Amino acid sequence: SVSLLFCELLLLEKVALDAPPRIVEHPSDLIVSKGEPATLNCKAEGRPTPMVEWYKDGERVETDREDPRSHRMLLPSGSLFFLRIVHGRRSKPDEGVYVCVARNYLGEAVSRNASLEVAILRDDFRQTPSDVVVAAGEPAVMECIPPRGHPEPTISWKRNNIRVNDRDERITIRGGKLMISNTRKSDAGMYVCVGTNMVGEKDSDPAELVVFERPVFTKQPVNQVVLADDTVDFFCEVHGDPTPTVRWKREEGELPRGRFEIRSDNSLRLTQVRAEDEGTYTCVSENSVGKAEASGTLQVHVPPQIVVRPRDQITAPGRTVTFLCGTKGNPPPAVFWQKEGSQILLFPIQEPSQSGRFSVSLSGELTIADVRVEDSGYYICQAISVAGSILTKALLEVETPSDRVPPIIRQGPANHTLAPGSTAQLHCHIMGNPIPSIQWEKDGQRILGNDGRISLMDNGTFQITNLQETDSGVYTCLASSSSGETSWSGVLTVKESADTSEAQATEPFQLPGPPHKPIVTDVSKNSVSLTWQPNAHEGGAAVTSYIIEAFRLVAQIKRQ
Repeated sequence: SVSLLFCELLLLEKVALDAPPRIVEHPSDLIVSKGEPATLNCKAEGRPTPMVEWYKDGERVETDREDPRSHRMLLPSGSLFFLRIVHGRRSKPDEGVYVCVARNYLGEAVSRNASLEVAILRDDFRQTPSDVVVAAGEPAVMECIPPRGHPEPTISWKRNNIRVNDRDERITIRGGKLMISNTRKSDAGMYVCVGTNMVGEKDSDPAELVVFERPVFTKQPVNQVVLADDTVDFFCEVHGDPTPTVRWKREEGELPRGRFEIRSDNSLRLTQVRAEDEGTYTCVSENSVGKAEASGTLQVHVPPQIVVRPRDQITAPGRTVTFLCGTKGNPPPAVFWQKEGSQILLFPIQEPSQSGRFSVSLSGELTIADVRVEDSGYYICQAISVAGSILTKALLEVETPSDRVPPIIRQGPANHTLAPGSTAQLHCHIMGNPIPSIQWEKDGQRILGNDGRISLMDNGTFQITNLQETDSGVYTCLASSSSGETSWSGVLTVKESADTSEAQATEPFQLPGPPHKPIVTDVSKNSVSLTWQPNAHEGGAAVTSYIIEAFRLVAQIKRQ
């Protein structure tokens, strides 16, 4: 009985020292690549030492203890070790939710769930990058969606097989996008999108980034000032990708026809330049990504020319004479007069106190009022500009009154009605001794020679080309010499419905012939009788009246 009691006491002591299982290390979730080893940890305490078993998705896991050929091994610590993870498209024996269970005779303990997932990375990209073409300075964006995978793949990029460094402030990699701001020519190349997770890396098909360059001038045309008939070169060198085209234009119209050449270096050459070639010449360069323009101006200096020369004049003291001096040039020349042998220069708009009886108009006319005998001599008209100078001169003869007959206008301007654009010729055929000078007026105002459409022929005929309606008016021919002055007026009408036959009626061959020489009778102190026979040739119309002119030598006054 004593020994039985002792055994019972020992059993009670042992039971008192035993403990049920307790999980002290729970397994953690795992993501592991196919074919790689993996371990699900599990550690349990208890007395007696618990036995550990594993369950996947609620079913007991077979280990090497049941099947020595199994790739799953139950370690002494209770952890589950996989020699390699087995995973296929149809069979996924190792993937699932695991728990470890520790048991002894006092009970069991169950760990927390731990999932074992197999990492995957598919081959096919869901979106591959596409080729991109941009102009330098513009942003470029390439997009990519990596293959499906677990864990979700991260994205990086390679250019020409070198990893793109997003520490460059111009480069941003966000999601599947590669963004390059302010692209440079050096950014061009072959780009590959790289999808990466623990399985490894997958490269997309390459995509090309092409960085074109807008046209940029390396040499531009410059402003030029040249003389007429010179040769001018405007240079234009340009760089770009693709190679830009180059063309030239003139802002004011066409390039000088027949006198320009675009050379192999894209420069523009103008030959025998004229004043009308002045303007802005623009080099236009263009390629598929941009357009650029650069301009240079051309100024053509034309040396001064005398277009209306002053004529020699003979006049009497006390009269007013005017010498014309029409000039042209580019820039317009300054005109001044000088009497030969005198140091005094006569300029336009000079103070009367300085010029006295002499004045020069803005158009270059020299007017001498109250002419005196000592004014006789040569007067020199000079035109000067930065392009050169030129001069011409005319003789003024001041004679005292004589018994010479005043100038006679044998044929003066007739009335004309002409159409716009046509040409008018107003005749003024004169005779006299000394030879009279001719000047023309329109509506009582002296006609200046500064209109290119107007010309005074050597025979005194006044011609206007390219008629305009504003040319209509009363035109007067003034013939003057030291023996007097005579005038003859005619009306010019310019209108659309002009009948050319009206103008033809006044041509010289249709004018009436002159009467026969007058016969003088009944001469007295204050009167005289004149008789004459008319000319048999009446011309285009019958003569209706005659004009008789008389003059007195003392006062040089004509009467009509």
